[in-house]
Amino acid sequence: MPAAQPSASPDCTVRGSTVQEGASASRAKGRPRSAAADLAILDATRETLAELGWGGLTMGHVATRAKVAKTTLYRRWPSKNELVVDAVASLFDELVMPDLGSLRSDIQAVVTQFADLLARPETQAALLALFAEGTRDPQLRRRIREAIVDPQKRLVRQGRAAAQARGELEPDTDAESAREEVDIIFDTIAGTVEHRVLVSGEPITAEWTSRFTDLLLGPLTAA
Repeated sequence: MPAAQPSASPDCTVRGSTVQEGASASRAKGRPRSAAADLAILDATRETLAELGWGGLTMGHVATRAKVAKTTLYRRWPSKNELVVDAVASLFDELVMPDLGSLRSDIQAVVTQFADLLARPETQAALLALFAEGTRDPQLRRRIREAIVDPQKRLVRQGRAAAQARGELEPDTDAESAREEVDIIFDTIAGTVEHRVLVSGEPITAEWTSRFTDLLLGPLTAA
């Protein structure tokens, strides 16, 4: 969701549980891993995926493009599935929930960020390939949910908390109800924007974002 910020958010150096767990394991063995190498590998993965597609991408292609040894690559990511998921997830770590003083402004900003991210050719190619493969591989689908989908729900939680602090939304009284609302809001925003950009191929304009925000705010702020 969007006013895209080119730099990654503070909690994203190189992304994700796989990268972070791998880093911890590497340090435990005594030799610190290179953040620059990690970034080069993730960049190379997305570029290769956009160029060759899921079926054409190999660990060897990525290693060559990233200018690292295949052993270096496999020490960090033991499989192509894990590598591609982390490469895509690192893109979404760029998204931030601003606190612009109103829920309307926050939603519009995050939608704009998300739309800008999805407009990138590398993001489109990577997501479409990953989602297509995920329909055939339940384990990959679970990994997508854990590494990409669930972490981004933080944006909704942050936006709701800010709106509650401003008095725009009622405070939570039931944890399960709050969790379900976060899921619904996230699915509504992510599903709508992804469908418009990736499926329909329609632009996300300021007018469209404003009207979409109106529709979303109606049930959220209803007494």
